[in-house]
Amino acid sequence: MSSVVSILFCGTGGQGVLKAAEVTGLAAMFAGFHVKKSEVHGMAQRGGSVESHLRFGQKVFSPLVPKGGADILLPFHSGEAERLCSFLKPGGSDLLPFLGRAHEAGVQRMFFNTYMVGVLAGHLDIPKDSWMKALEHEFRVKKLEENINVFFAGLKEGGQ
Repeated sequence: MSSVVSILFCGTGGQGVLKAAEVTGLAAMFAGFHVKKSEVHGMAQRGGSVESHLRFGQKVFSPLVPKGGADILLPFHSGEAERLCSFLKPGGSDLLPFLGRAHEAGVQRMFFNTYMVGVLAGHLDIPKDSWMKALEHEFRVKKLEENINVFFAGLKEGGQ
């Protein structure tokens, strides 16, 4: 991957897209990277399009992932993946196939985003302790143990 890693998270309102981007951004920050994040959401009602651009590296100047510049596309909805696939760079990683695997594995809806972040973690050079700090920060009050277990299931599925 390049010196700046660019990830585009996309889905619909209520799927946890923004929380997934927040956890990933915190993990990158805890690992010592400079992080920028931007959100675009039309979720005036549940089901509206939601996307979050996240970039991290030694020095990041813009939070927005340019078209054809995403190292990784992390979709939570196949329709949004189709709409935003032009953002993925040639040779980039489209994590769309993992959507079906999450459903096959019986991941509960409320933990789906954490599972997909675990899959994503398998594609990034961020230490596990940074991911744990980010999960503890975001889920310290709500179902931390369950989220950690689901994260590791996703991480295993993602190849780590």
